[in-house]
Amino acid sequence: MSNPLLSVVDLKVHFPTNDGIVKATDGLSYTLERGKTLGIVGESGSGKSVSSSAIMGLHRGTNAHVSGQILLDGVDLLQLSNEDMRKHRGKEVAMIFQDPLSAMHPYYTVGNQIGEAYRVHHDVSKKAARARTIEMLERVGIPQPDRRVDDYPHQFSGGMRQRAMIAMGLINNPALLIADEPTTALDVTVQAQILDLLQDLQRDFDAGIIIITHDLGVVAEMADDVLVMYAGRAVEYGTTKEILTHPEMPYTWGLISSIPDVAGDTSARLIPIPGNPPSLLQPPTGCAFHPRCTHRDKVPGNLCVTTLPELVPGQRSEGHLKRCHIPDPDAVYEREVLPEIAPDLVEER
Repeated sequence: MSNPLLSVVDLKVHFPTNDGIVKATDGLSYTLERGKTLGIVGESGSGKSVSSSAIMGLHRGTNAHVSGQILLDGVDLLQLSNEDMRKHRGKEVAMIFQDPLSAMHPYYTVGNQIGEAYRVHHDVSKKAARARTIEMLERVGIPQPDRRVDDYPHQFSGGMRQRAMIAMGLINNPALLIADEPTTALDVTVQAQILDLLQDLQRDFDAGIIIITHDLGVVAEMADDVLVMYAGRAVEYGTTKEILTHPEMPYTWGLISSIPDVAGDTSARLIPIPGNPPSLLQPPTGCAFHPRCTHRDKVPGNLCVTTLPELVPGQRSEGHLKRCHIPDPDAVYEREVLPEIAPDLVEER
């Protein structure tokens, strides 16, 4: 079996503060194959963007303490010098940021900024960089790219700016593309266009994609595998089909339960996850989710409060990992959770 494109091993990103250490990411591990898509989901503050920023080397020069391994095609990015990391950033690994308006400089044209990303890694003239930029703008579906290349970011709509950011991320044909909430603040039609575009470009460039999102609908559409994060750790990991049809961690159940079913009963109430995400400065003992978990009575004794569960294989496959003390989570999900969120599906089963 070939080595994965990306292998993250025991990644920790800690931020020292006057009140203590914020453990934004604490022992995160996963892999990504070339040409595949990994969806990373979780509430705000779960460590999704922080871990991906570590891959880009964006914590360098800050007070963050980053440890572990980030192997991209066998090269540990954490061991590279700042100069070598700059050579990798944008060429081997690129990122589409959450807000394209703030990610692009308002004083420079869109074409100037995309062309600069190309010239940094290629010894070419401005004319050649401009031609490459126009080619990429056309590739991502921007009309009249030879004219729009000289427009400023504020002259682009939200969807157009997002397309321009994708063009900037892919102009150097990176092996890995990280998309941080690429469809945030876009209307549903434009969201679908952006996702279709990413999938088309992935097939063309054979890139690995990490998509960070709150939207499980986006994950179902795009991702081959899903990583569910909570309080800086992975709490469930597996194929998209396994995670969405047979989740084995109560936090994942909560994420799925809070999604409205457009084909179901329109009068049915959403089932929110009670409480708020924990402080990463003083996370709860044991399982970090236990203060909000409505199923901790299924675990004998006080195990949820005292002991952090390991990330272990689930009941259905070795590749499906879950961090939970519940002895038979599949049965609990089928018996208690599924009847509430999808009674029609229960009847079919």
